[in-house]
Amino acid sequence: HSLIAAVLCVCDAVKFGQLCKGNPTNSRRTSDSWGQGHYGAGRGTRQHQGLDIVCSDGSTVYAPFDVTLNGNVKVYTDPNKTTINNGINLSGEGLCFKLFYVLPDRTSGTVRKGQRIGTMLPMQRVYPGITSHIHVQMCDKSDPARYFL
Repeated sequence: HSLIAAVLCVCDAVKFGQLCKGNPTNSRRTSDSWGQGHYGAGRGTRQHQGLDIVCSDGSTVYAPFDVTLNGNVKVYTDPNKTTINNGINLSGEGLCFKLFYVLPDRTSGTVRKGQRIGTMLPMQRVYPGITSHIHVQMCDKSDPARYFL
């Protein structure tokens, strides 16, 4: 029975490795003139459904663990935001999640932990003065914070 318990708890032990070059600890966007980066933060009439991890425009984005690339994600319908309207759908370690504001190198196949998956898009062009970041959103829209240290 202990094996079953260990298998059921394995997802609690999953932690994201480094997502962005220059941010080895996955430090989070806190508060800036555009708002806050935590899950559940207010966004006008809606709530923020992800967690923002600090990443400088143009930085290399890495696979946080071994992942499968499951296609491109469009973030917005607003044509004024096409500059940063890209992301990738990923799965790995029993999790399904999306990374927004990333231009993926490719959108299918597998990538090992720590390998490059793309480039941080130029967020400052759309949101001048914001803390540039990758938005991490779970496919079920649950809070991703528990997967970060």
